[in-house]
Amino acid sequence: MLLQLELPSDLQRFTLPEGVNRRLQELLDRQDNGEILSDAERWEAEGLVNLAEFLTLLRIRAQRVAGETS
Repeated sequence: MLLQLELPSDLQRFTLPEGVNRRLQELLDRQDNGEILSDAERWEAEGLVNLAEFLTLLRIRAQRVAGETS
């Protein structure tokens, strides 16, 4: 299956919203400090990391496409 996306010119949109990023950092900091996260918190952190990685890939792809068309 091929997925085609219209890439907006505003690459800054490919980031986690500030509040979501804060929550992810809070969970990761707690984990780094040796605190055991609940299953729900661990799943939440894992999902947010996956989302952040996906957005980064979209931003990189958009930058590459923009470079090819300029």
